[in-house]
Amino acid sequence: MSTAHNSSHTGPNLVNDFFTGARQVIERIERTQQEAIARAVDQIFRSIHSGGVVHLFGSGHSRMAVEEMYPRYGSYPGFHPMVELSLTNHHAVVGSNGQRQAMFLENVEGFGRVIAREVHYGPHDSMMLFSHSGTGAVVIDIALEMRERGIPLIAVTSVGHSERSRSKHSSGKRLYELADIVIDNGAVPGDAMVHIEGLETPVGPGSTIGNTVIVNTIKCQVAQRLTDAGKPPKVITSSIFVGDEESKRLFDASYEEYWRTTRTL
Repeated sequence: MSTAHNSSHTGPNLVNDFFTGARQVIERIERTQQEAIARAVDQIFRSIHSGGVVHLFGSGHSRMAVEEMYPRYGSYPGFHPMVELSLTNHHAVVGSNGQRQAMFLENVEGFGRVIAREVHYGPHDSMMLFSHSGTGAVVIDIALEMRERGIPLIAVTSVGHSERSRSKHSSGKRLYELADIVIDNGAVPGDAMVHIEGLETPVGPGSTIGNTVIVNTIKCQVAQRLTDAGKPPKVITSSIFVGDEESKRLFDASYEEYWRTTRTL
């Protein structure tokens, strides 16, 4: 499998307010990641157009990018969100199901392979993995599993952060080194990007901004490709656009299509 990536920055570039940082994240993606996004769109279009699905996985707060793809308003079937609650249930923070447990589990080697093997993979499927650091044992397990199965792998990560980090997996690999297509999320190494005078450490992570821009750009471009190919997607649509009854009908149609395409999982 080939690896392609473009590191959009070489060091932390802290700013004094979040609006500035968010604009910089978006501008980095627009300036440096168009080719990688286009390659991802091609792969995802081929998967969905051929009757396959695109599996999505992210541990920790990368779960947000997974659920941004489907299901929500303005989204459509063809994407299979994989959310492992033991790795993403952060609201407890401490106590039962607390953050320490989740952070421990995401670096238990072998756990990712168990997660990956709970899913059936069709001949036209592909995978998108989200991880800012790209170094956790679970996400590397899943990436290695996809390589062994021959499933095309798209990574959304911070290459700049990964290059400065050590893999927590015994293979020594980082996510961007294993994927067929790598999209840099535009966030600074360390993720937090706002410097506050008198505060030693930065606040305001940018990876969520980058991930959201990337997945919705891909979602829109793939919808265009599917429509042009005569297979317009079944989009979940607000009643603001189509009225209550049609909105409900479109919801049901979208869910039925999702069930049809993922029923063998």
